Amino acid sequence: MHAKQAQLIKFLKWELSIPDSAIATALRHQEEDNYQLPMILWQYGLVTLKQLDQIFDWLKMASF
Repeated sequence: MHAKQAQLIKFLKWELSIPDSAIATALRHQEEDNYQLPMILWQYGLVTLKQLDQIFDWLKMASF
């Protein structure tokens, strides 16, 4: 796992309270791109649209 992805996962867990099982599901379906992880979480109904917006805002601020 890359450092940037680890930071994203930490944000998902601590700031948005996304369960480990949801993150693990999304990780199994993503490729290398960190921007895919939030979309996969949303497509599987594991985050709300509001949470998805928060994730993309965080990604912009974190310079991913």
